Amino acid sequence: MVLQPSKPGLALETAGAWLLAALWILPLAYAFWTAFHPAEYATRFDLFAPLTLQNFRNAWEAAPFSRYFFNTIVLVAMILGAQLVLCTLAAYAFARYAFRGRDVMFVLVLVQLMIMPEVLLVENYRTMSVLGILDSLPAIGLPYMASAFGIFLLRQTFKTIPAELEDAARVEGASALQILLKVYVPLARPVYLAFALVSVSFHWNNFLWPLVVTNSVHSRPLTVGLQVFSSGDQGIDWSIITAATIMTTAPLLIAFLLFQRWFVQSFMRAGIR
Repeated sequence: MVLQPSKPGLALETAGAWLLAALWILPLAYAFWTAFHPAEYATRFDLFAPLTLQNFRNAWEAAPFSRYFFNTIVLVAMILGAQLVLCTLAAYAFARYAFRGRDVMFVLVLVQLMIMPEVLLVENYRTMSVLGILDSLPAIGLPYMASAFGIFLLRQTFKTIPAELEDAARVEGASALQILLKVYVPLARPVYLAFALVSVSFHWNNFLWPLVVTNSVHSRPLTVGLQVFSSGDQGIDWSIITAATIMTTAPLLIAFLLFQRWFVQSFMRAGIR
């Protein structure tokens, strides 16, 4: 028997949910208000305040945001492409091949999930220095190209696919690579979408490692570029700073609004809770 919450309890939970939602959206609402109004309205609310796009124009001209956008898009695409290839191959090997040390190696992959990336900052920096690729997009992306989370997620998904489908493909003369591409990958498409959403969101907003490994405009992503732009040298003009913030976050916000239904469904089907 399932106990239904009382009406006062349900009303309290609803009010609490609305309160938390309002507290969450207040900073974003302030950013939008300030970005689309003149600087003198940044700290006072007036329904009849004039709208303007000058803040976005000033922000775009004050820093090389076109270069920052280009760097971020290339970086995210590079990391995601490498992750999809490496994670797919590793997950398929762990799921369908029996070899010596397989379980030990998979446990080591799981151990990586418990290690925060910040712990490896010094060692990763030393490695990039030895390779001679500091202050470059490959230096930012290389430590993330093999995702332990992606390997684990795809391995668990591949193990749920009936082995009979693989046997039928082998009877038809398909090679191991063909089986992977034509049987496993199509059936795991929702999981790939869920992982891609997580990866793009994380690396679009990643800040600490790019800040450490880059020191020039040619390799800075949006997060680092925005931090440099909003530093003391630029002065404290909240209208321009919030306009730059909206510009950098707008692609993710628009993508989420457009693909919200796919976003939720892919996570549910992928079993991410």
